[in-house]
Amino acid sequence: MKALIRLWVIPLVLVLWELAARGLADTDFPPPTTIIARMHALWFSGPAGRLFLTDDAVGNLLPSLGRMFGGWILAAVIGVLLGTALGRSRTATDYVDPLMEFGRSIPPPLLLPVFVLLFQVELTTQLATIVFGVIWPVLLNSVDGARSVDRGYTETATVFGLTRAQRLRLVVLPAAAPKIFAGLRLSLSLALILMVITELVGGTNGIGYQLLQAQRSFDGAGVWAAIALLGALGYLVNSLFVLAERHVLVWHRQSGRG
Repeated sequence: MKALIRLWVIPLVLVLWELAARGLADTDFPPPTTIIARMHALWFSGPAGRLFLTDDAVGNLLPSLGRMFGGWILAAVIGVLLGTALGRSRTATDYVDPLMEFGRSIPPPLLLPVFVLLFQVELTTQLATIVFGVIWPVLLNSVDGARSVDRGYTETATVFGLTRAQRLRLVVLPAAAPKIFAGLRLSLSLALILMVITELVGGTNGIGYQLLQAQRSFDGAGVWAAIALLGALGYLVNSLFVLAERHVLVWHRQSGRG
């Protein structure tokens, strides 16, 4: 209830936006009701048997979600495994740290032409761009989390005869989980941004591609509809991730209160 009460500002902003847009009567600045109607017509006016998704939704929304989550999952797996391994070896981290600092300073969109030359396949190029941009928060947070595990935990695990793999699974990863999840949450929003960028530059479908087509056809409501959809998608994905994080890390909050 407290969360719902704090959302009172949203309808207020929408009402003010509606009044201002109708007063200006500018097609490039449509009111929220027009944007919502355009969103419904574009993506959510299909048959009930297909969850009301239109052909445009199936041809654009679903591929976008597949690319975003596919790239994010790949980056998460690689980042957590590599980051945990590096975090447990300070010598390896010292050698690799300059390369990581150099890599994360490169804006991922600048590598799109390079990935096009390397892979020459649209989907692979888009996934490579997303993975490259998304992996750094996961990797760096995993390194930091694995490095900051209390030495007493690992020494106790050694005394009890746990193997290296068991120590990693039962001690290191749980202790590093809060920082790993922080990196995963940040990377998820980056995956959404990079997904749109890869579709704007050379894409043949997706939300970003549809936004570009709306802009080229002077469809102001269509442009705003795509922007609103991306904002709602980002909010929904982040909220679901926060719920999952709270469920997985419930032990961490309880131990903190204890």
